[in-house]
Amino acid sequence: MTTPPKGVQEAAQRAVRWIEDGKAGQGFTDTGRDRAHQLAKGDDVPEADLKKMHAYVERHTGDADAEGWSQGEDGFPSPGRVAWDAWGGDEGRRWAAKEVGD
Repeated sequence: MTTPPKGVQEAAQRAVRWIEDGKAGQGFTDTGRDRAHQLAKGDDVPEADLKKMHAYVERHTGDADAEGWSQGEDGFPSPGRVAWDAWGGDEGRRWAAKEVGD
């Protein structure tokens, strides 16, 4: 078990706000919602969850090319961006890779 770094918590907190504002989209899953709350609260993360995080972010790195990913773009935050931050955002990607030894 390991505690998420501050940057991971902040990304997840942003995602929680966006989820509550209805910006997650229809396809947003309970798993993503649960992960956002786990990370936002700074709860310790088991190794199995870190492996899931790592797999998720590696599958979704291409989502950053979609419109609405970056602040100032139409549609910001896109559902993909909400999901990305729910899983810890860029900092979460780095943290999960480091923790799982990738």
